[in-house]
Amino acid sequence: MDETKVLFQTSNKLVQKLYDAAEKKCRLNIKSFDGRRVLIEGGGYNKVWIETQPMGGAMYAKRDLEVAYNNQKIFMDHQREDGRLPGSIECRDGKLIPQFDKFQGFCFPAPALDVYYLTGKKSDYLDQLYEVLRKYDEYLWKYRDSDNDGCLESWCRYDTGEDNAVRYGNAPDYWESNEAPKNYDVVPMASMDFMSFSYAARETMAEIARIKGDSDLYETHKIDADTIKMRTKMVLWDGGSGAFFDRDKNHNKLPTLIHNNLRMMYWNSMTREEADRFVSMHLLNEKEFWTNMPLPSVSVSDPLYRNDTENSWSGQPQALTFQRAIDAMENYGYYSLIPKLGRKLFEAIGEDCIFVQQYDPFTMKPSLHSVSGGQDAYGPAMLSVLEYVSRMYGVVVKRDKLIWSSVKEDEGFYEQHINGHIYRIEQGQNKAYAFIDGKEAFSFDRGKRIETDMKGKEHLKENDL
Repeated sequence: MDETKVLFQTSNKLVQKLYDAAEKKCRLNIKSFDGRRVLIEGGGYNKVWIETQPMGGAMYAKRDLEVAYNNQKIFMDHQREDGRLPGSIECRDGKLIPQFDKFQGFCFPAPALDVYYLTGKKSDYLDQLYEVLRKYDEYLWKYRDSDNDGCLESWCRYDTGEDNAVRYGNAPDYWESNEAPKNYDVVPMASMDFMSFSYAARETMAEIARIKGDSDLYETHKIDADTIKMRTKMVLWDGGSGAFFDRDKNHNKLPTLIHNNLRMMYWNSMTREEADRFVSMHLLNEKEFWTNMPLPSVSVSDPLYRNDTENSWSGQPQALTFQRAIDAMENYGYYSLIPKLGRKLFEAIGEDCIFVQQYDPFTMKPSLHSVSGGQDAYGPAMLSVLEYVSRMYGVVVKRDKLIWSSVKEDEGFYEQHINGHIYRIEQGQNKAYAFIDGKEAFSFDRGKRIETDMKGKEHLKENDL
């Protein structure tokens, strides 16, 4: 089998050092889970979580297709009969233990479909993925709309992966029952995240139907997905504020301005108009989310913001948010923000090359201690570094297209070996040069992002970086 790998060289000494360290330390997070090589979250988190590892596995496909495949299949193969997927999976004494005590986010549908393209377009994998998503979506609507108002609910902090989130009030961290919690101040909470889980599942089912050539089923799923998008707007969108807000068990608006709006952009569950308003009014607001180190979990101007240095989704910017932000920006065409975020991340991690979970939004200082002590080799931080490099200096295989990127600064090359092909981009003084299997395909001005077909001949899109 042809080797899957990335080669990268840049004149930027900090970026090169970060890249080399991230590549080396990522390999420490590859573990055997009952014979399956998977990429765990790392940094003290020794399980696979559905909020991180399907996405992380898809990103790591650039280097290891087996790991990428296993990071999807391990969740698909452990779906319960009722459709619920494990929030996390532990390997204890060589035995896999699926855990259903929280939903833990759902960064799964799009990465799982990405991996289908990267690993040979296997029909049995695609069929299983479709059924997994269908059963999961059915489960959500059977159990997670306890008041039948047409808006899905979060029942505990870990349902949305928001450890120590103050906005959840006295809600429990875990909830395993299919019966809604009672006697809590906030939950069951009408949730933009849960509505996005359903949207992402339906959008991906539509894409699978398109791949299979079933136009009627495609239209059905697209209509169903659009219905979710409209209902989310009806219940949770605040037009005057230009953002989505969850609602408590009494349907009262929870006024905390949260980065979960950016998560919705990751799931593609906002309209373009809604995304534009959130980005212009809030994401790029230096008093809210565009802080010195951008992307705090809660607006720094919000009364519920907490600048805690240990894992908390009430405050400091999380590496996982930077990881999700790449797809969020690409989904809505904010390509020029990607290198801005990448440079901030590179600066915050710095020469020490210690990869942690979160960072002070004002000083950019890494918060070095996690709940399990001193932290390093946190997967989302390392994968974010590698992924931002690919979007600033590299070439990315994305389903049936190639994305070539070249920021204006620094010289060097980026080379992707995958599925028997070599894709290479060379950063010259003013021009970038694209090569496929040793032959120059085209050149373009630095400071651009170019999408092409897999042969590099048809230019599908060009944008400034």
